[in-house]
Parts: sequence; structure tokens; C-alpha cells
Amino acid sequence: MSRKGANSPTRLRSTGTKAAGRVSNGPNSLVELKKQLEVRTRELAEALEQQTATSEVLRVISSSPGDLEPVFTAMLANAVRICEAKFGTLYTYDGNGFHAAAFHNAPPAFVEARKREPVIHPPPDAPLGRVASTKQVAQVPDITATRAYIEGDPFVVAAAELAGYRTIVSVPMLKEDELIGAVSLYRQEVRPFTDKQIELVKNFAAQAVIAIENTRLLNELRQRTDDLSESLEQQTATSEVLGVISSSPGELQPVFDAMLANATRLCDAKFASLFLSEGDQFRRVSLHNAPTAFAEHYSRTPLVRPSPESALGRTALTHQVAHIDDVCTMPAYLARDPFLVAGVESVAIARCFRSRCSRRES
Repeated sequence: MSRKGANSPTRLRSTGTKAAGRVSNGPNSLVELKKQLEVRTRELAEALEQQTATSEVLRVISSSPGDLEPVFTAMLANAVRICEAKFGTLYTYDGNGFHAAAFHNAPPAFVEARKREPVIHPPPDAPLGRVASTKQVAQVPDITATRAYIEGDPFVVAAAELAGYRTIVSVPMLKEDELIGAVSLYRQEVRPFTDKQIELVKNFAAQAVIAIENTRLLNELRQRTDDLSESLEQQTATSEVLGVISSSPGELQPVFDAMLANATRLCDAKFASLFLSEGDQFRRVSLHNAPTAFAEHYSRTPLVRPSPESALGRTALTHQVAHIDDVCTMPAYLARDPFLVAGVESVAIARCFRSRCSRRES
């Protein structure tokens, strides 16, 4: 009895101490759990925002093949917003210097200053200069504390004063190990970007590289397609002329007409004529799609002696191709050379007649 009675208070006191400990620890545990939940919720929200931004840029890339401007604009807008920057710029790099390709929310004076420089050569210790030399991220917590700013480097001072920025981070755009551009974000207060924010800008820079590479490949594909189409068209035209030659033995006129029609079409010309040389003169032997007044004029003069300054005259003298951008600016035409004036004005008369007819019909 006495032993049981003596031990009972001890057990009660022990139980009471444990209970008190659980009660006292309860609020602290709830506070910690709440903090962890808030942190986790914030991290999930940030991750969702970043994934949404990434998806948006990728959507713009897929919906704007060959068009870089909307991609750069979307990428910069998302980078500035998510990284809590004031404004952003995107530069392309060609091995010689940087070119301002896109801006988001940048002060107008800063934009104008960048646009006035077709090729930007930043000093080596400026963020862009460091990116060019190291191909690494360059962050400056306070541009006004840098040696370049203190010593009055025009590039650094002008940009800082025009835009009023203090903190800047420049992230390289790399295709493998080749620098093809940079993304710069700016804050107008001294507040460095976090590692997480810099990683996000790296992701956006990688997307910009994807867009640039896609555009390059698409342009190459289009060029190859155009070349193949043009080659096929030329081969078809050549086959057509050869077909006329084989089906019209001893007859030149159908050959001349077929050749001239194909040449006019392939070269996107309005009309064309073919001459044969006869001594120091030329005989026009074929016309294709020529205005009526032009054709009637030269039907009255089958043999022509061209002006030495005309395309035909130059070809006769040099035996080379002669290409004239604008006949009406030639000294011979301005001096009213009959050969040139007759050709130009017969076409002008036909054009004027068609214009009058259109006005009457309307």
C-alpha cells in the first residue's frame, strides 16, 4: 500500500510533464507548418508562372515561323515581369558587335540612343562587354559604383542616365559555344537579381536561340525550295523551246516566239523583243506582250540603228549583257535621243490610254 501510494504521485507528475510538453509544443509546430505551407505555396505559384510564361513563348515561336519580333517581345515581357525588373533589352551579336533587336518597357530616350547605334561596341568592363568576352552571365549590383561609370565612360554613363537604372544583369544567348546575342534586365533601384531569376532568364535566352535557329533553318528551306522551283521552271521552259525546235525544223519564228515568251515569264518582265544583227543595224524579229503603240512604231521601222548608250547599243559594242535601271534618267534620253524616246514614249502612250479608259469605265 505504502509503496503504491508513494509511487502514484510520481507517475502523475511524470504524465503531467509530458502532457504539458505536448501542449506547449503545439503552437510552435502549427506555426512552422504554416510557414512551410506558405513557402511551398509560393514556390508552386512561381513554378506555375514560369511554366506558363515558357509555354507562351514556345507558342509564339510555333505560331510565328520566320518572324522573330513577336518572339523577342513575348520573351522580354515575361522575363521583365517575372524577374521584377523595370525594363529589358535583347541584343543580337554577329561577332563584330551587338545590335539592339527588341525592347520592353524601356525609357524612350534609352531606346532612341540604342537605335542610333547600328552596331554597339560596349567597353570590356560593361556588362555587355563582359558577356562578349566571357560568354557568362554578368551582373552589376550598382552601375554607379563601377569604375567605367566613375571614370565617365560615355557608353555606360549615357545609358545609366537616360534609363535611370542601377542594377543590371546581362545573360548570353548561346548556340552551343557560339555567342549570338544577350538579354539584359534592368532595375532602377539597387537590388541584385537572385540566382533563381537569373536561371529563368537563361531559359528565356535559350528559347530566343531556338527561335533564331528555327528562322535560319526555315529561311534556308524556303531559299532551297525557291531555287528548286526556279530550276524546274527553267528546265521546263528549256524543254518547251527544244520541243518547238524539234517540231519546227527550218522554221525560226516559232522558236523565237517560244523563247521570248518563256524568257518574259521567267524574268517577271512586262514585255520583250528579240533582234538579229544585220551589219551595223538590228532587225526586230519577235515581240512578246508588247503594247500596241510600241509594236506599231517598230513595225514601221523594221531595221533600227540603236543609240550607243541604249542597252541594245551597249550590247552591240561590248558583246556583254547591258542592264539599265531607269532609261528615263539616262543622259541620251534626257538629250532626246530618237531611238530611246520613241521606245519609252510609245509605251507611255499605251499606259496613258489604258488609264483614260479605266477612268471612263469607272
